[in-house]
Amino acid sequence: MTRSDGAHRLDDDDERWLTEAVALATSNVAEGGGPFGAVVVLDGVVIGTGQNRVTRDNDPTAHAEVQAIRAACRAIGGFSLDRATLYTSCEPCPLCLAACLWSRARRVVYAANRDDAARAGFDDSLFYDLFAADRGTWPMPVVGHRVPATSEPMDAWLARPTKVEY
Repeated sequence: MTRSDGAHRLDDDDERWLTEAVALATSNVAEGGGPFGAVVVLDGVVIGTGQNRVTRDNDPTAHAEVQAIRAACRAIGGFSLDRATLYTSCEPCPLCLAACLWSRARRVVYAANRDDAARAGFDDSLFYDLFAADRGTWPMPVVGHRVPATSEPMDAWLARPTKVEY
């Protein structure tokens, strides 16, 4: 076993799946996509893969990790990846990190870091800095406004006896 950042141990399987994620990223560049790839693994089996398809699909949310999570959830017929590991060619951006957290992935393992991404023109520091700043200083207003029916969707959810908890 090799040591990563001092907090978690990596093994040969991690190396294998990271290498696959990096290969997906590299092949995606050759196909005109962004330099990001991801693989979701459950019990030693790939259950989802993804490549950055933002420009191909004109979808700003079509990041590799999001694509892989969507594919994995379809494959298992559920929304929780709590027993799976997501391997990605690069440190997840804030969007992808949030998706990983919502998917409840057991862990995320990445190859390149945010500095590598910034060097290639994918600098997420603006987002990290923005989230730490007061919303009043954001370049895009994010405004809350309550209307008379504001609570109805949440009340309906709370009252629904057949809701699926997540």
